[in-house]
Amino acid sequence: MKKSIIIFYALLLYALIQLISWGTLVVRLQPSRMTMIMGEGSVFLFLLCIGGYFLHQSLKREDKLREQQQNFLMSITHELKSPLAAIKLSIQTIVKRDLDKARQTSLLNNSLKDIERLDDLVENMLLATKIENRSYTFPKEEFNFSELVYKITDRLQVHSCGCEQIINAKIQPNLQIVGDKFALSSVVTNLIENAVKYSNPCDEINVHLNKVDGHIQLSVMDQGPGISDAEKMLIFDKFYRVGNENVRKAKGTGLGLFIVKEVLQYHDADITVKDNLPRGSIFEVTFS
Repeated sequence: MKKSIIIFYALLLYALIQLISWGTLVVRLQPSRMTMIMGEGSVFLFLLCIGGYFLHQSLKREDKLREQQQNFLMSITHELKSPLAAIKLSIQTIVKRDLDKARQTSLLNNSLKDIERLDDLVENMLLATKIENRSYTFPKEEFNFSELVYKITDRLQVHSCGCEQIINAKIQPNLQIVGDKFALSSVVTNLIENAVKYSNPCDEINVHLNKVDGHIQLSVMDQGPGISDAEKMLIFDKFYRVGNENVRKAKGTGLGLFIVKEVLQYHDADITVKDNLPRGSIFEVTFS
């Protein structure tokens, strides 16, 4: 990419030098045409600068897209490698060692959780692709949204502090909603998983679902590093992730919040990002 920019500026400089050289030569041969040459030269120079600006912007967008693709490949590799390694280790342990029933069950349950994580990852990639090429139809039905949020919250509980459950769920029961159950389950999963990823071990995450002024409202609150005002809208762009992929500690593909935004738009729902004082973020979804 840097080579392309260097070549571009070299060609631009060459064209400018040629313009000045030929203009000077014509003026020397025909001084009476100086006004015409200055006018035409100014128009040409203006058009050259405009074209150069748009070409430069195009090269920058291409460079950004290439970087995003590289980051995505690196992050997807990390996302796949970790659960696969855990599943492999669990199965090898069961095969090679004479374990009691309880230990085998524990290892198999851990493997099932890793398989569910892989399944979520694959579903995210498929859903993002279908949404982008407009092949996903968003079939809608009426269902119990409270039950959906409860099941997802229970599945994503992280026992990083012994037996303590760090996801604190306050869910108003029997809240019905009309929408795409599969797509909305992806929204809830991505929001809670993001809160877990960007929080420290043992930090409490709050998931609230209730009815406010006649509208169903879902809030996911974490105590992570927070999000700057400048990035509060950028985080919903496809592949956008803060920081360098090579040194990033939090896992992810950059697809989760993109899916959240797109799915909620199809459900006439709004999402806002607020600061969770003293630290952290609040993702608040309001259904019309």
